[in-house]
Amino acid sequence: MAKHKVLFVCIHNSARSQMAEALLKKIGGPQFDVESAGFEPGTLNPLAVEALKEEGIDIAGKKTKSVFDFFKEGRIFNTVITVCDESQAERCPVFPGMVNRLHWSFADPSSFQGTWEEKLEGTRKVREQVRAAVTDWVAKLRSEGQLNNL
Repeated sequence: MAKHKVLFVCIHNSARSQMAEALLKKIGGPQFDVESAGFEPGTLNPLAVEALKEEGIDIAGKKTKSVFDFFKEGRIFNTVITVCDESQAERCPVFPGMVNRLHWSFADPSSFQGTWEEKLEGTRKVREQVRAAVTDWVAKLRSEGQLNNL
């Protein structure tokens, strides 16, 4: 069976989309070909790096990517999932093409205020929300017979 190709999209590809990509790779395994990109690629958020490091996932060397580069390359995805929060939903990019589109709203760790530890705690909460969304979605795909049960 072919892999299910998924693209997570956010504004900067610095935290939420990176966490979603990493967690789907871990939870979904080899049934998925997963990438993430941003409308205005920024710098990888160290809070996201730390929150995933706690899960044994190292994204420290990852680069942020542009959704426009994927579009120019003619990349096709089965599912595109935007992960912007509701306050920025109007800025959240839409990947063109005929794909299944989903929107999962998560707070933006770059907007968190406070000490490093307070911001990290907020990012951990986002990580857990992303994990729950990914886990539920993978289970739904499996129950609908859209994935092999590996």
